[in-house]
Amino acid sequence: MPDATRRTRLGPLLALLPVGAAGAWLAYSRFGIDHRRRMPPALPGRQECLGGEAGGLSFYGATEAEGVPLLLIHSVNAAANAYEVRPLYRHYAKSRPVYALDLPGFGFSERSDRVYTPELMTAAIHAMVAEIRDRHDGVRIDAVALSLSAEFLARAALERRDDYRSLGLISPTGFDRRYERRSPKGSDTARSVVAYPLWGRALFDLLVSRPSMRFFLQKTWGSPDIDEGLLDYDQVSAHQPGAEHAPFSFLAGHLFATETGQIYPRLDLPVWMVHGTRGDFVDYRHAERFRAAPNWTIDVMETGAFPHFERLSEVTARYDAFLARLDA
Repeated sequence: MPDATRRTRLGPLLALLPVGAAGAWLAYSRFGIDHRRRMPPALPGRQECLGGEAGGLSFYGATEAEGVPLLLIHSVNAAANAYEVRPLYRHYAKSRPVYALDLPGFGFSERSDRVYTPELMTAAIHAMVAEIRDRHDGVRIDAVALSLSAEFLARAALERRDDYRSLGLISPTGFDRRYERRSPKGSDTARSVVAYPLWGRALFDLLVSRPSMRFFLQKTWGSPDIDEGLLDYDQVSAHQPGAEHAPFSFLAGHLFATETGQIYPRLDLPVWMVHGTRGDFVDYRHAERFRAAPNWTIDVMETGAFPHFERLSEVTARYDAFLARLDA
């Protein structure tokens, strides 16, 4: 067969290959992937869900020790969950009451099909802090949040300052070029397109495939030496019913704050911040604005964006030193 004739006849077939591959993946997602994997607790001490404005919320608590309660809040990504704070939770459970929240749409918390926003996440933090303070005679708490959740925690502290003794921000977002401008609001159209029932779950399954998740964790670590336990748990958490709903709001931009530069400067509580120097999350050009502020302590470590997985003892030593100054 002459080459020209071969190309003419094969052209339509080649054009159908992407369509066929997409159809095969849709079928595999629906019939070949288990979306109800058994998910064990990410941490010891899983509690019953709280109800309220943010919907059903799951959390973990270790309260054998006495002291000022500590709340830990995981980040927001396609497979976020409380396992992200596991090293800190297990460490501090030996010396003080410690809690960890599954944010709405993640872990064992409600994963309903709704738009997830900073206001919803802030409401969840309010509900969790109210529960902790009720259990501990109304004492003000310390709270630590990772990445984008640092913005939610800052919002919560501005709205209810008297709930907190201090704030901890690990690799917080909002100190990059977004700091000085209003971020655009999320797109309902974008969310509707990616979440369309015909292909939404299949698209999410592609996003949270094991190779994809390893790739993104390596970008977070800035190294191939990621925590394999976190990857394994993320795989289970991302294959639960409704696991795609909150990430689709994240991808559509609904969860990004719009007034970052107006939030952090208003914090007058003691704030401890730490971030790494490796990976894709190292743009902290506006953090220098706060280095001389009397209520801010900023530490930088030669790690990725989850320094508590890489250098737990150093992270806790620096955080403890910050807290010791409050006690003094």
